[in-house]
Amino acid sequence: MKTLIQLTLIGIGIYGFAKSQNYAANYNHRLIDTKIFTEKYHQSISDFKNSNKSIDADAEFDNFKNNFIKVFLKQFPQYALYSGLHDYDATLGIPDTKSRENDIQFAKNYLKKLNAFSLNQLNDLNKIDYHLIENQLNQIIWSYNELKDWQWNPSSYNVGEQFAMILSGQHTSLENRLKDLGKKAIFVSNYYEAAKKNIDKPVEVLQNLAISQNKGSLETFEKSIPDSIKVSKLSETEKQSILKNTALATQAIKNYIAWLESYKPAERRDFRLGEKLYQQKFGFDIQSSFSAKALYDYALKRKIFIHGEMAKLAKQLWTKYYGNAPLPDSDQKIIRKVLDTLSSQHSKPEEFQATIEKQLPELVKFINEKNLLYLDPNKPLVVRKEPAYMAGVAGASISSPGPFESNANTYYNVGSLEGWSAEDKESYLREYNNYMLQILNIHEAIPGHYTQLVYSNKSPSIIKSIFGNGSMVEGWAVYGEQMMLENGYGNNAPEMWLVWYKWNLRSVCNTILDYSVHTQNMSKEDALKLLIDDAFQEKQEAEGKWRRVSVTSVQLTSYYNGYQEIINLRDKIKERNGKNFSLKNFNEKFLSYGSSPVKYISQIML
Repeated sequence: MKTLIQLTLIGIGIYGFAKSQNYAANYNHRLIDTKIFTEKYHQSISDFKNSNKSIDADAEFDNFKNNFIKVFLKQFPQYALYSGLHDYDATLGIPDTKSRENDIQFAKNYLKKLNAFSLNQLNDLNKIDYHLIENQLNQIIWSYNELKDWQWNPSSYNVGEQFAMILSGQHTSLENRLKDLGKKAIFVSNYYEAAKKNIDKPVEVLQNLAISQNKGSLETFEKSIPDSIKVSKLSETEKQSILKNTALATQAIKNYIAWLESYKPAERRDFRLGEKLYQQKFGFDIQSSFSAKALYDYALKRKIFIHGEMAKLAKQLWTKYYGNAPLPDSDQKIIRKVLDTLSSQHSKPEEFQATIEKQLPELVKFINEKNLLYLDPNKPLVVRKEPAYMAGVAGASISSPGPFESNANTYYNVGSLEGWSAEDKESYLREYNNYMLQILNIHEAIPGHYTQLVYSNKSPSIIKSIFGNGSMVEGWAVYGEQMMLENGYGNNAPEMWLVWYKWNLRSVCNTILDYSVHTQNMSKEDALKLLIDDAFQEKQEAEGKWRRVSVTSVQLTSYYNGYQEIINLRDKIKERNGKNFSLKNFNEKFLSYGSSPVKYISQIML
């Protein structure tokens, strides 16, 4: 009955509209042509049916998504853990041949189910979810069959982070967490035995990274878990059982480390990905509106622009710092000289983390005063020393809770300078000087990663949270830096702008470096020249970036790609809205779509 009434009202509405338009145009009160009315009426019925099909398609797709994500998280329990779902904490996937075959078959089966939906009948938000699921499933198949890093990347095998995350969680009592860890520990020996069988022609630098990071994981098993058992309320029998299983897991890790230290293969894979695999991985990981080559070309142009802006600012600051001293004979030397002076203003090694903690409330205050976007005051951010199992890749990072435990702590991981030489400490602190450290905090914390991931976990679609796009995440953080300075952060001091351009140049040169190393065989010597001479980085920072590009691929392009796509989108919306453009509305609207690829967010917002 409801459907019939709706159809009748639609028919009357079209008839009345056509009739009034006819009178207004001709003033002769002719009745509307019966044929025209009939055509329009039947078209309205067709439109309504199509609308209903769209509603039905979205409802069916929502059911598919809900069922899919449940099965997916059971199939890939590590995703469940990182997403904050703890149903599978007591299990550990064994990376053997049978597991890979099951994963591939899972992906193929769900691709068939996904492809049964008509993309055009889905609403915009579901279209994004469709693309994200499709990309994830295709990437699983490609990763196993084409990339095959399960063979040549020994560092992909490390259980330390999973155990540490469960132990430090707040989702249940300490006793329950320890029981889960005791059960999980039983599988560790089989896990590493499968890893050893998989490894073939390993990349040497990744083999060394695996040794280092697995050694870091031992702290969780040899200290953190036993210490937690001591203060727990478990029975003595339960304590001894968990300690026994943990000891067996510890020995399995040590055996893997010893095996890696003694393993000298006759042939090794180069750490460089190669152009074909690089282009494919870029497509899956970045999901960009640009090709990898196009982004590289954009980065080269952006580098030239930034050099020009930095030269203007450095010349502006010259008299302030050097009085009437003659200018050096090149822009590069002028920029380097001024940056060297600014870099000397930095914290002491023992105060580095405390300096970060002190700056965060200042960022919150500025954003609230400028009304740039809403910040949820109820989501905790904890600054901590970088855990040992994470060492060797980045100096600062954010560990965000997953969508299933969005109220848990977000951790700002700060790299430790313990054990560094005095020279290396000074180089690192000069890079993260008083100006740069503020930009780092904007990027990693507020309004960067921490803020964006809080918004992402509020997204009504869990697909967008679990399969979040790294380039959008990194791009937002880089965009956030520029947005803060554009709105007066740092009092528009030329020093702050100069250092930010240096930082932005880092994102640009990350792309140039990553593409050049993995597809054009750029040497370490040329890479360091790019980073030190063109990007004005300290030696310690440049050496660290070389290590990073040696153990990762494509991820370094995510910063500039996401930034450029967001800036392009904002410029288009500003042009369209004119005086009605609201930066706060743009920021909050953009973040409301979760960690979706920018190219899909752009399609909706435009």
